[in-house]
Amino acid sequence: MIKLEPPAGDETRGWGPPFLGDAASYFLGVNRNKRGMAVDLSQEMGQELFLAMLENTDVLIENFKTGTLERWGLGRDDLSRRFPRLIHCRVSGFGEDGPMGGLPGYDAAVQALCGIMSVNGEQGGQPLRVGVPVVDIATGLNAVIGILMALNERAESGKGQFVDVSLYDCGMSLLHPHLPNYFLSGKVAEPSGNAHPNISPYDTFATGTDPIFLAVGNNRQFATLCRMIDRPDLPMDERFISNSQRNINRDALKTQLEAALAHFDCADLSERLIKAGVPCGAVRGIDQVIADPHTIHREMVVNI
Repeated sequence: MIKLEPPAGDETRGWGPPFLGDAASYFLGVNRNKRGMAVDLSQEMGQELFLAMLENTDVLIENFKTGTLERWGLGRDDLSRRFPRLIHCRVSGFGEDGPMGGLPGYDAAVQALCGIMSVNGEQGGQPLRVGVPVVDIATGLNAVIGILMALNERAESGKGQFVDVSLYDCGMSLLHPHLPNYFLSGKVAEPSGNAHPNISPYDTFATGTDPIFLAVGNNRQFATLCRMIDRPDLPMDERFISNSQRNINRDALKTQLEAALAHFDCADLSERLIKAGVPCGAVRGIDQVIADPHTIHREMVVNI
């Protein structure tokens, strides 16, 4: 993959500290697999180089504001006529049409606009941005899906396609289960901390040491959890006999569970629970995740 930057460089090079030379860690993180070059597409020579590169290119991905490439005579219609097999993917904030078509968008602003922030945060607290750029990431994945579908179709038709992917659309697509809940109940979701709106116990719980996240999705897992924390009576309690009842009585359930969990070490319990079939995890820091033997085994961190 070849990344074209403007002569002044990609603006994310300055999104730091920390820096390695003049490049911020942010830039290095999202460009680690790319070869880069600077091209001034507003100049004739830059445009000629760009077009020459497209002669042998399968896929073009661009995130200019709508109208920028058109202003230079490099719009999708122009490129399609010249390169009929080219897959042209545009990633934008809001798409090219509609009331917000062509307007700029960044991940956090779109999190706010599409409702993600409204369901994130502590119960009773203010809406919060999700700590990782989930809209950017989902948009990138959806762009790849669209590109792969277009490449597959081109194998049959011989023709390229234009793939239109917007942050706003992709942000909306992430609102599960809050959108279906709203359509069925009419209730507007609010921040609920770490708790799941539809499942219980599915939350962070205090233990005798560090917090643990329990993601109990069925009665069998709940029974196993209760047996392993020495409360085998809880699944027979009418308040906790099914997920719907546990959801209604989640505050009472959390009180009961945390009283039992106070006698256990988080790391030891989480390991025993997950091996017994109860999805869970100790709440860990980045340094702990990087050092984890499974992270190393899966080669999620490699030195290049």
